[in-house]
Amino acid sequence: MNTPELTPQGLQFFEKFSEHALAALETAREAGMPVAGVYCIYAPLEVIRAAGAVPIGLCGKRQTPIQAAEEVLPASLCPLIKSSFGYAKTDTCPFFSASDFVVAETTCDGKKKMYEFLGRIKPLHLMHLPYDPSLPGALQFWLDEVGRLCRFLASQGGNELTETRLLEEITVQNAIRDLLWDIVRVNADGAPILTGMQLLPVLESKSFMVEAEPYLDALQGLRDELVDRRARGKTGVPAHRPRILLTGTPVGKGSHKVLQLIEESGGVVVCMDNCSGIKGLDKPVETGGDLLVNAARRYLDIPCACMSPNPGRVATIEALCLDFRIQGIVDLTWQGCHGFNVESRIVREAAERLSTPFLQVETGYSESDTEQIRTRVEAFLEAIS
Repeated sequence: MNTPELTPQGLQFFEKFSEHALAALETAREAGMPVAGVYCIYAPLEVIRAAGAVPIGLCGKRQTPIQAAEEVLPASLCPLIKSSFGYAKTDTCPFFSASDFVVAETTCDGKKKMYEFLGRIKPLHLMHLPYDPSLPGALQFWLDEVGRLCRFLASQGGNELTETRLLEEITVQNAIRDLLWDIVRVNADGAPILTGMQLLPVLESKSFMVEAEPYLDALQGLRDELVDRRARGKTGVPAHRPRILLTGTPVGKGSHKVLQLIEESGGVVVCMDNCSGIKGLDKPVETGGDLLVNAARRYLDIPCACMSPNPGRVATIEALCLDFRIQGIVDLTWQGCHGFNVESRIVREAAERLSTPFLQVETGYSESDTEQIRTRVEAFLEAIS
């Protein structure tokens, strides 16, 4: 698929965002701010930042460090877990090197056990998630975990949490979510202006925000440029390309194989319902009442396959299919990710209720199955067209 000719200038900031983030991290460290490496969107960013620390994303999305990880971890683990640990073991991720400690979470058994080895490399705090947020006491359990995190942050050089600082950070994170959500919606309101591959670094950037003001300005600039282009009818992707919802496990630079294949084969991903995409963007933290409780509730409401049952994911997919006029659903599952693999059947059933074509792709980070997946994706898109 050819890259659309109309590429907003605002994308340039995000295409080089890791460079901005590393420079900003160095400035923060020089100012005495501790850096918290985080692996998951369940990590409460508002709380970490309000405590005076800087959260930075660490999730492994490349094949390169996996071989080193398999010297310690089973080869049957999912590539995301192995890549994450491999980067730590080889100290080849600049963001991990810059982190003073790690904030981890029990989203799956593989990650939970991997963190026992990761904790030998760098100080690590493990947050325990309740597996059914609807159970009585689940919110209080998670709130206690957030409180335990606050005490850990204080022990690592952070500040005492105050209502004023927490409200400031809630306001910033809510604004970021609103702008990202606007960017995705404006882009897909009609023939897309940008492809999913072009939007990927924009959506990924939310895990690497260090300085709020320039980041918000960049998001605002991109959103405004998309709004202007939409008003002038300046789209970039031909309207006839099938509109695809990519759901399932997270993707990023280095693990974008399936996303790229969809768009090379003639489709366009207008929405990514995963951790590195829009998941949770429509869930702000309420600013009235007990702010810490509000923050805890917001994160506990994120519909991930680690929750059982997980009705929120099906409800989200059904709403996205209608809102984004989805013509096909591709459910991506990393090999060894049992939660998403089992849940794929539930997503398929939702697609059948919506009469929306569905394709599950189970793969790893290796390129060895690229052509096999391409053949399946091409057949899937041809059937839609």
